[in-house]
Amino acid sequence: MPQARAGISKRRFEGWRHTGYALVLLALVAATSGAQGPLAGRIAPDFKLRALSGPDVKLSALRGRPVVLAFWGTWCPPCRTEFPELIRVHHELRADSLVIIGVNGRDKELSAKDVQRFVDEFLVPFQVALDSQGRTRRAFHLVSVPTTVFIDVHGVVQRVHPGAISRAQLYDGIALIVKRR
Repeated sequence: MPQARAGISKRRFEGWRHTGYALVLLALVAATSGAQGPLAGRIAPDFKLRALSGPDVKLSALRGRPVVLAFWGTWCPPCRTEFPELIRVHHELRADSLVIIGVNGRDKELSAKDVQRFVDEFLVPFQVALDSQGRTRRAFHLVSVPTTVFIDVHGVVQRVHPGAISRAQLYDGIALIVKRR
């Protein structure tokens, strides 16, 4: 009889353990799939980053203009996929004063030369900022790249989209921050 009790309690324990794993997994999925993150509805954290070329990028200096921050890395396949869309949007909406900034996780790159090769390969027309120590990524509470952040003219984060972004999702985010003429 003691063995039967041990078997029952072991089964019960296994069930609880699996339930616990499921709850943790569910919490992680919910945290990342909501696509809003902890900053949605709040003023975006300010940053000043060295640009790959040109003047430093200071987010607060862009107040009054809608901003899309695309956090990316050269080693990231989805980043390579979405960059042509970001470039297309830049050309299409710059007349609406939309600013796109590619924020490279320079702390996760081998060298700035790799970043420059990527920018040259894609003929990136917008500014690329180098987050050389990952501070900006951490200030935005980002877990992975790519992540796209949509900031309105008042500096308020309207949406955070973790992971690869489709054309439709990109335009949905932009619709929150750009008032079309």
